[in-house]
Amino acid sequence: MTGSERADAARNRAAILAAAAELFDRDGVEQVSMNDIARAAGVGKGTIFRRFGDRTALIEAVLLPRSVAMRRLVDHGPPPLGPGGEAADALHAYLDLLLDFVWENRALIRALEHRVPHAYYAHSSSRYWLTELARRLAATHPQDTDYLTYILSTALRADVLDYLISVRGMDPEQVRAGLHRLAVSATRGPGTPLADVDRRSVS
Repeated sequence: MTGSERADAARNRAAILAAAAELFDRDGVEQVSMNDIARAAGVGKGTIFRRFGDRTALIEAVLLPRSVAMRRLVDHGPPPLGPGGEAADALHAYLDLLLDFVWENRALIRALEHRVPHAYYAHSSSRYWLTELARRLAATHPQDTDYLTYILSTALRADVLDYLISVRGMDPEQVRAGLHRLAVSATRGPGTPLADVDRRSVS
């Protein structure tokens, strides 16, 4: 492959990803066809399949840079989200990040969640977020960490958030507050009364 061919391939890939991201975010994943993406990117539909293989791989490719940017904040950003924060603050900052990410990308994530069995929990990208959630939970409450990880992560599923906010009409901040109260309750242990705490002052 010549240098010009490689450059053309890179431009096509970038154009496809930019077009897919814009159309998915604006119109919803299920309403966008591969023909729509090809037209917007100025390429043939066959080029999309050659570059990405299938629709699922294209959706994953659109999500990847967003996930990488989020992971960079977790691994290298300032505390409490990044390393060095107090354990409870770090947990709640992480829950905020996950909630915002899932809500903003709910159409893409929902499309992936339902394409293969257990995709939400088994996908390679999900494993990092689950492992990090387990680590932060263990720092505040080392008992039942594995179970609590899955309970809290299930509350963050895109289909759950979409149903509560889009269908049931819950205020997103009500959902956020409930998530944090759930985390506080889980990490306080059995038999401890749960006050209506401000999540920012949890210690």
